[in-house]
Amino acid sequence: MGFSLKSIVGAAAITVSALAFSTVSSSAEKVRIALGDVASVETLSLLVALERAKENGLDYELTTFGKEGLAIQAIISGQMDLGIGSPYSVIQKSKAPIRNFFQLSKLVFFPVAEVKYKTWQDMDGEPITLHSRGGGTDAIANIIAKREGITFGQRSYVPGSENRIVAMLKGQVNASIVDISNKNILMSKSEGRFHTLPGLDGRASDEILFANQNWIDDNQESVAILVESLLKTWQEVNEDPTIVDRERKRFNLLSDLPEELLSEVDAYYQEAVDGGLYDPNGGGADAARADFEFYGEAGQLAGDPATLKVEDFWNLGPLNAALAKQ
Repeated sequence: MGFSLKSIVGAAAITVSALAFSTVSSSAEKVRIALGDVASVETLSLLVALERAKENGLDYELTTFGKEGLAIQAIISGQMDLGIGSPYSVIQKSKAPIRNFFQLSKLVFFPVAEVKYKTWQDMDGEPITLHSRGGGTDAIANIIAKREGITFGQRSYVPGSENRIVAMLKGQVNASIVDISNKNILMSKSEGRFHTLPGLDGRASDEILFANQNWIDDNQESVAILVESLLKTWQEVNEDPTIVDRERKRFNLLSDLPEELLSEVDAYYQEAVDGGLYDPNGGGADAARADFEFYGEAGQLAGDPATLKVEDFWNLGPLNAALAKQ
């Protein structure tokens, strides 16, 4: 893909700036959404769905947090209304009435490392940089370490695959786990310095929309508008990935990103669809059961995955209602 290093660095600067200046809305009427990531090409499909929901009456404000854990904590504390992340461990450990209700994306990630690490055995005791503590890439690292019989050295956390590959290209990071698009960028720009190591075949949830159950009950209309918009958007993206860029232009989203990045939106979403990133049915019970297996093996969920109950982690009502209307 035709990204330049200058463009990647520019994108990283923009997303870091967005983190620094995000504010929480003081309006009680707005749905306050916490994103534990950076606003980028990866999140464009979500931004499109939110803007479509806004056209149908959803008043919202999206706030980006530097770490997924901060976004989850903002939901538990009531500072924010809706969160985006993978809160399984927090739900189980805290007993907080937090429930997932829409799978935004699956874990389609690739381990990348300097070529001096020929196998996973060479990574024993070596540092690795991941997206967030307790998140999907952390879980992947746990499973790989268990499978390969190794122990990683220091784990550092840098949100955003694009930011991690910038650090790799600058010689600051030796190994990471990144998404499809940024894996390809790294391979094309690193002049043979990096390669991929064996990953996982499973497709557990990466990003899920979740909220306090009481908030879901008290805001059923807003939840319905959002879920229906997400479901429609995800289905359209799977049918025609170019819809994302067309809607980006219509809503003038991420207009500050370099043109080199924006010109690759179609290619990114084609790769994402080919990789099975977006479930056209929003996840639901099937996603929950796959997640029990994955996050259980990763050590982030306690107990036999077969005994875990979907209703303890998911509220399927909004998604089932949206599917029934189609």
